[in-house]
Amino acid sequence: MNYSETLQWLYDQLPMYQRVGQAAYKANLDNTDVLLQALDHPEKLLKAIHIAGTNGKGSVSHMIASILQEAGYKTGLYTSPHLKDFRERIRVNGQVITEDAVVTFVEKYRPVFDTIQSSFFEMTFGLALDYFVNEKVDLVVLETGMGGRLDSTNRCEPLISVITNIGFDHTAFLGDTLEKIAGEKAGIIKPGIPVVIGKRQPETKQVFINKAEEGGSEIYFAEDQVDVRRLQTRDSSVQPCDIWYKNLPYLEAMNLPLLGHYQMENLCTVVQTIEVLRAHGCIQLENKQVGEGIENVIGNTGLMGRWQILQKHPFTIADTAHNVDGIKAVVNQLVQLRYDKLHMVFGMVNDKDAFSILNLLPKNATYYFCKPDIPRGRDVEQLSEEAFKAGLNGKTYNSVRQAYNAAINNAGSNDVVYVGGSTFVVAEIV
Repeated sequence: MNYSETLQWLYDQLPMYQRVGQAAYKANLDNTDVLLQALDHPEKLLKAIHIAGTNGKGSVSHMIASILQEAGYKTGLYTSPHLKDFRERIRVNGQVITEDAVVTFVEKYRPVFDTIQSSFFEMTFGLALDYFVNEKVDLVVLETGMGGRLDSTNRCEPLISVITNIGFDHTAFLGDTLEKIAGEKAGIIKPGIPVVIGKRQPETKQVFINKAEEGGSEIYFAEDQVDVRRLQTRDSSVQPCDIWYKNLPYLEAMNLPLLGHYQMENLCTVVQTIEVLRAHGCIQLENKQVGEGIENVIGNTGLMGRWQILQKHPFTIADTAHNVDGIKAVVNQLVQLRYDKLHMVFGMVNDKDAFSILNLLPKNATYYFCKPDIPRGRDVEQLSEEAFKAGLNGKTYNSVRQAYNAAINNAGSNDVVYVGGSTFVVAEIV
């Protein structure tokens, strides 16, 4: 098979959660264990930073990887889902995995996949580890796919575990309370391995403390170490925030290219993680390399879709926020922008809480409803009806691109166009 055929085979084998949802979920790691054994346990050969959380884990993963690259470490980065190209999931020093590596891996291990009926995520995770070992990376940054305790990535042996925050998402699998969801995320905390918690939340902090104490793991809450006040952004159209670091004056003049205000919390988590790794002798780097890694994250790792500015007139932003907490953060930033009119290109997937999300959106915007081009996409007419009940007015369109073009054509030069509601909506535009 060539690369296109191989990729199609990967997609066709078994349901992939990102595309079809619940049918793809497996409530154990049996297949992962069999596959890792067939691969001769690559997880034991890699030094990993393991990252979970409801929101922000992708941004945190990319920033940490960028810092490690700036410090001279050959760095593997595994994230999901991808936006444009499957190979975005697996990078070494920012460069995506080669097509030949994907083809060779699938051809070699296809008998194993067929025997155990591996899921898309299991196969992709195995591919990533195998590639990182073959590339002789120094360190790897691994982002969980969903949850933590039962995620394939949880078979790694990390230098540090990181949990960004806890919110309501994937409740059918992870639980219907913040405490239950935190329990699933806390499953990545390993005995004797330090853990950084990105956000101190009343409902979840004791869950993490108990899990850490159970295994004798040091626990750090990033909020305790980092005082968010001021950060100068490069873009004059975005209102500056302030950030200062306790005992970290070398970052005071740093420019953050990630313009979403929610990145402040992620930045705290990143800095705390790097400082713990450094204190434990896991990495060596100069102070300036931390700031340079954060400043250069987009160029170093190819991060896209986080409050990404697509054009200036009309001011057009795309953001992959897709759950209640993520949408809240986006709306809070939208209301701070100055504009004549707001245009919202919006689509969702079936397994999200549409009622809760739609009720958060601005009522004074014009909406362009659309369905992302995946089986899991929410029917556009259904979405429009739900939105109308939430007090939102707009029209439906046959595709994301058609909705986007309509919004751009209708917007004046002083208007704002927002594209979001789902990673898969953003993926069709950026």
